[in-house]
Amino acid sequence: MKNIAQTTAQYLLDISAVQFNFKQPFKWSSGWLSPIYCDCRLTLSYPMIRDFITDAFVETIKTQFPDAEAIAGVATAGIPQAAMIAQKLNLPMLYVRAKAKEHGKENLIEGKVEKAQKIIVIEDIISTGGSSLNAIKALQEQGTEILATLAILSYGFEMAHQQFKEQNINLFTLSDYTYLIKEFSKKEDLSEEIMASLYEWRK
Repeated sequence: MKNIAQTTAQYLLDISAVQFNFKQPFKWSSGWLSPIYCDCRLTLSYPMIRDFITDAFVETIKTQFPDAEAIAGVATAGIPQAAMIAQKLNLPMLYVRAKAKEHGKENLIEGKVEKAQKIIVIEDIISTGGSSLNAIKALQEQGTEILATLAILSYGFEMAHQQFKEQNINLFTLSDYTYLIKEFSKKEDLSEEIMASLYEWRK
């Protein structure tokens, strides 16, 4: 069986969830300019790939964090992933908004939160890590224990991973930027200059 990281990268490329633009970089919500854009939401439209990702997450939780008591999705892309994982594990599911609602109960966290509850946080992509860490903070303020953050992909920025380390948060991703570039280079005839620029950008 192929490595999960390699297979995940292949699937993302096969469904065009990953796009490259070397002349006109994409602008992320963080304001960063990037030659790559990955839309992991597209995996939801492909049942086989969707199941592969969910099963990989479930297996990680079963083997690494069997004492998990709830699954929390980071809005918005982490919500459907969290729901599918929670369903397979028969665990409670909740999600964390980017900011509290401005109407109704003005909730930041949707779903029932128990004090000392052991939670796995689900995100689609780890770039700067900001959205995940904000969600973690909100959950911790409710007295929960965060066992880990799981994501489909990480861009592998050292500053992001360092932040998780400083917060003592375990971080697991199914694949990463390095695997994406390796698999992309197998499909496209890329010059040494472009390959070098792709690796240099991530630094």
